[in-house]
Amino acid sequence: MNNQQRITAVVAVGVLASLAVGAGSGHNSRRPTPPKWALHGPYHPKINPADFVSGIDNGYFPLEPGTTFHYSGYSGKTRQTDDAVVLHRTKVVVGIRCTVVRDSVSERGRVVERTFDWYAQDKDGNVWYMGENSLERKHGRLVRADDSWQAGVNGGKPGIIMEGNPKPGDVYRQEYYPPGGGLDQARVLGTVATITVPAGTYKDALSTIEWSPVEPQLERKYYSAGIGEIEEQVVAGGHERFRLVRVTHEQPARASQPAARAEAVF
Repeated sequence: MNNQQRITAVVAVGVLASLAVGAGSGHNSRRPTPPKWALHGPYHPKINPADFVSGIDNGYFPLEPGTTFHYSGYSGKTRQTDDAVVLHRTKVVVGIRCTVVRDSVSERGRVVERTFDWYAQDKDGNVWYMGENSLERKHGRLVRADDSWQAGVNGGKPGIIMEGNPKPGDVYRQEYYPPGGGLDQARVLGTVATITVPAGTYKDALSTIEWSPVEPQLERKYYSAGIGEIEEQVVAGGHERFRLVRVTHEQPARASQPAARAEAVF
């Protein structure tokens, strides 16, 4: 069975459960109940390194090294910024060379969370989430968080962060690491005519909704073809929203320089 067939099988389980979205378009801080489309039961993705390609060029989730996505928003009552940098470094996970993204959340110019996320794309264009090294600030220092995980280690299993050919009603697991609460899953809602964020106005953005049973919360996200994620907002179970401000690209001179030693933490 190839990767696309496996994904279709997973999707079918969720679609048969229900086609309901399970959340409205507005913010709701009340504790949500699990959506009817939520996936349950065992999860055993079969990963073959031969099925993967180098680099990530998925239309809705492109990761070109040297690119930085700048977001601004809030979590609770606190204003924050979020800068996601696609590094020139890679990491091998379960025999697959992954692209590394350094995601830094800051408050008043100070980093409070930093995550090194590892992604890989298969031949069908699906982008897999292979794990993360998550750091959080405690007592003035960034230390490893309990929700860090890696596929193939202590029961960690990869999930799909973006399908190669997303269709409304598709449901899939995004990560699977029960010890650290990594049980996120998503459902494709479809496209929206236009959506405006500080970075500009985008047409035909892909919309998904994510369910986290551990939080628990529902979060809606929007992706623009050729750009990537442009907005995310918790619509039930919290008060959080981030929107794309700009996308920047590293200058060739800087791209040729060796990565800093500090990045070795991933």
